[in-house]
Amino acid sequence: MHSGDVTFLGTASMPWHAMPAEEVERQLHVDRALGLDAAETAVRLKSQGPNRLPQGKKQGPLMRLLAQFNNILIYVLLAAGFVKLMLSLWLDASIIFAVVILNGLLGFLQEGRAERALDSIRNMLSAEARVVRAGETRVIPAEDLVPGDVVLLESGDRIPADMRLLDAKNLRTEEAALTGESVPAEKVTTPVAAKATVGDRENMAFSGTMVVSGRGTGIVVATGGETELGRINQMLADVQVLETPLLRQIKKFGYVITAAIAVVGVLLFAWGHWLGHKTFVELFQAVVGIAVSMIPEGLPALITITLAIGVQRMAERNAIIRRLPAVETLGSVSRICSDKTGTLTLMEMMVTSVITAGEAYEVTGDGYAPEGEVKANGQPVGDTPETLVLMGRVSLLCNDAEIFQDDGKWKVEGDPTEGALYPFAAKLGMDRAAETAAAPRIDGIPFESEHKFMATFNRGAGGEMLLVKGAPEVILDHCDRQQTADALEPLDRGRFMREGDRLAAQGERVLGLAWLPAPALAAGNLKAEDLPRNLILLGLVGLMDPPRKEAIDAVRECHGGGIRVTMITGDHKITAAAIAKMLGIGDGTTAVAGTEIEAMNDAALQECVRDVDVFARASPEHKLRLVKAIQANRQIVAMTGDGVNDAPALKKADIGVAMGIKGTEVTKEAAGMILADDNFASISAAVKEGRTVYNNIEKAMLFLLPTNVAQGAVIAVAILFAFTLPITAPQVLWVNMVTSVALGLAISFEPHEADVMLRTPRTMDRPIVTGFGIWRILFVGAALVLYTLAAFFWMKAQGASDPLARTVAVNAITMGQIFYLLNSRYLLDSSLSVRAHMGNPYLWYGIGVVVVLQLLFTYAPPFHAIFDTEALPQSAWLWLLAGGIVFFLVVEIEKFIVRSSPALRKAATSR
Repeated sequence: MHSGDVTFLGTASMPWHAMPAEEVERQLHVDRALGLDAAETAVRLKSQGPNRLPQGKKQGPLMRLLAQFNNILIYVLLAAGFVKLMLSLWLDASIIFAVVILNGLLGFLQEGRAERALDSIRNMLSAEARVVRAGETRVIPAEDLVPGDVVLLESGDRIPADMRLLDAKNLRTEEAALTGESVPAEKVTTPVAAKATVGDRENMAFSGTMVVSGRGTGIVVATGGETELGRINQMLADVQVLETPLLRQIKKFGYVITAAIAVVGVLLFAWGHWLGHKTFVELFQAVVGIAVSMIPEGLPALITITLAIGVQRMAERNAIIRRLPAVETLGSVSRICSDKTGTLTLMEMMVTSVITAGEAYEVTGDGYAPEGEVKANGQPVGDTPETLVLMGRVSLLCNDAEIFQDDGKWKVEGDPTEGALYPFAAKLGMDRAAETAAAPRIDGIPFESEHKFMATFNRGAGGEMLLVKGAPEVILDHCDRQQTADALEPLDRGRFMREGDRLAAQGERVLGLAWLPAPALAAGNLKAEDLPRNLILLGLVGLMDPPRKEAIDAVRECHGGGIRVTMITGDHKITAAAIAKMLGIGDGTTAVAGTEIEAMNDAALQECVRDVDVFARASPEHKLRLVKAIQANRQIVAMTGDGVNDAPALKKADIGVAMGIKGTEVTKEAAGMILADDNFASISAAVKEGRTVYNNIEKAMLFLLPTNVAQGAVIAVAILFAFTLPITAPQVLWVNMVTSVALGLAISFEPHEADVMLRTPRTMDRPIVTGFGIWRILFVGAALVLYTLAAFFWMKAQGASDPLARTVAVNAITMGQIFYLLNSRYLLDSSLSVRAHMGNPYLWYGIGVVVVLQLLFTYAPPFHAIFDTEALPQSAWLWLLAGGIVFFLVVEIEKFIVRSSPALRKAATSR
């Protein structure tokens, strides 16, 4: 091919998989024997660009850092910090600014990790390629490939670009990361349907996938960003990460708090100015005191610590959290979309069914591990029938795979289907080494996709034998008899065809096994056409990637908690529906394929996902559309996956979950959580932790906010009725930042509630502080106001100075918090028992710390100087303790009234 012979226009939109190979050569103006010449490759390289994935313009580090502070709660905290600077509270201002900076840095670092997801995809590209150029075979850098290049492939190669195959000799590629297929894809050269999904394009080899066996030749049809990998890269770059439900709620809450502070401050300042009982400076300081009291300064720290505790607990359950807010998002999840292969299943093929002339058997076990049993009618087989022994012998000897144990885990080199036959024979009590020594292979016919069988010629003590396995229809065509326990019978082809169809309908991959003793063949250079047509059929074996046992229980637990589980897989429709039924997902018959998804508009797909839970043959675009459709139905979505094809959907989901063992680096970087054990059951456990984290955050807010309301209300009442402030701004800060956080931290360690996985997920628009929460805050806040004012005026009535009365008021509000902490462990259940206060030792640690801090606040001279306080007489503590007990009982009475009324209880627990 010479430069200038053709104007090269690109390849992006051409249906190469639907064209004959000769037409592909004609369209790309290339001869497979000669390839392109140097001049033409230069023209095409200039036109198409290098074979590498494009990098978009990245936001600079400074802008990414500044973007972390664009949050209303951060603005409120900054305002609080500046107010404290105005009040010369340097230490407290420093703490606030430190919290703000720390949160910003954490967000900056986490966003940097997301950038690396795209880098991980780029690292999947091959470094070199063997091509035919100007009639010569040469090795070139993969980035120099252009459409039209003729590339040679062999086992172990990473495919450097998307290509249409011209020749394929037993060629199989590992495409699990791209398509979700659980076994290597067999490649052909004949055209396929124009609308075939990526997983069904058997005549294509895709960039970033691996050749696991055979060899082939292909013409490059797409490079760089136009490849399937490039499309996923662009989709991943285009997906905008959603805010977590908690962050959305905190943002709304921040706006409400800001508005409330502004309105209350303006009204009280106007009222006080109209009354004229305070100077402008005194009135300003009082209003600032209200603002300081109403800002929950300790809340961000408390939320962060609660999330961090959740991260630690989840790590113990094999769930590694990469982004802190993802902890709580798990607790909000109402639908889990899971990939099948490796998550719900073991990603290990296993013989599960055996059909012989006289019996049907079930095989138990887990993947490639040799432990398990062969059962007939639910009972273990005693003396192994001769037919099964022969099937075991074929499984061991007519086999080119290798199976071995690595770090306690069984692994296969070669075809997973062949590897699965070894543990099947082991479950029959057969030893591979002994069988191989007793009947060594002297010749064979290797598996080829053209003839779909493998045969070995073995010689043992009993003579020569031919052992064969392959596609059932091919094996049946070469058999005229069937083996029974003690005789040979004419082949009942109809029965085996029906049984094969039944196994296939169950999602099993079916193989036929046959043999022929003393074959009339001469060893040496056997060919496929030499296979006799008088073989003896031993039976059929059904293999599948079995569901994880723990995943079945986890799906059941999720359903019990109101969480729908949806399977989205690249595997075939029948297999997906069958596996889903075993897991308790769907009815085993209803499944929607990728081609059907393409035919639906967004509205139709949104309606479809309301009723269907199994989606098969799904491409990356399909998975992304499905996640968007579910989110459009106002559900909070967790998406799991392990392949590159899952990455865009993982990034788009409210919480992306990647596999830690078999997952690609791309999915790990795009996800918010990584499963260290690749086990769906760990997701269920993480959801439980996430719900507990949210419950604890909710409890912490309902604990902290009444104190803020009480402090602001105490100062507001003083302005309204023109009396001395019972609490000063520095004292407010002490209560907010020290005692409240120390006590609130204890709630962060609250254990799971017994029914946490029996509750329905909360709705997407449920505010973090509900209507009942507002009532509880106002009720407890009012009770704290009365308690604090009563303590203050009681001391004033005793003739105490303002500093002494204020010291009593601060201790009263703190005492109220200590007793309210005991109330807060349960939203409605009674706290009037010793048992109610067991299970969380940090509760008592927190109370102990606050008691020590309050004693320092009350009696240490440096604190007197800072906060303008005085030492209390010992008799005051008895009255404060009595007041705290009364306050505790008042809250318990309120809880009793609410839980005794069905209507009130429903309103309080509504999700």
